[in-house]
Amino acid sequence: MSALPGSREITAFHEGRHAIPGWAKSGAAEHRAGAWRAIEDNHRCNCLQWDEEDLARRRNVPDSEIAANKRAIDFQNQKRNDAIERIDEELLAALQGASPGPAARLSSETPGAMIDRLSILSLKIHHMRLQTLRSDVAGAHIEDCLLKLNRLNEQRTDLAACLDRLLAEAARGEARFKIYRQFKMYNDPALNPAIYGEKR
Repeated sequence: MSALPGSREITAFHEGRHAIPGWAKSGAAEHRAGAWRAIEDNHRCNCLQWDEEDLARRRNVPDSEIAANKRAIDFQNQKRNDAIERIDEELLAALQGASPGPAARLSSETPGAMIDRLSILSLKIHHMRLQTLRSDVAGAHIEDCLLKLNRLNEQRTDLAACLDRLLAEAARGEARFKIYRQFKMYNDPALNPAIYGEKR
């Protein structure tokens, strides 16, 4: 795989992980370093967070279990954002030879954020596809999910094209992007008043 991954490679990777039962929880890593390791870590966090989000909507379990789900969601979300920043760091390093010209446009959305969105779309597509295969629902449910599946696939195709265009323009020095740190204040005990206020 190349240093600058294309959307086809990324989409195929996402789809391939969904085809492996229990992949996200297994912790098995295909890539050791670089942009692809960050892409893999990001996708794993999104998969794990998806499962926790489902569990957090249960109504037949004690509140303590939902609280545990919410904390797990928060933990995975922080790791997910860290991986997005690492993707951008790796891609900027790979683009060091390309010098943006004075007229290079600044993209407010980074490739890392776009790859994260592709990961989330792959999850939506995977789970919506599963809905179209159910045998315990009415035909109207299947038809509705097929329409949604088509729309999700269209969204992914459009986003993939935007990612490829941004990376190609950046490689030619026609576009640029920055690493935008997320600064998740709620996860920092020094910045979250609900946490540092407990000590007073």
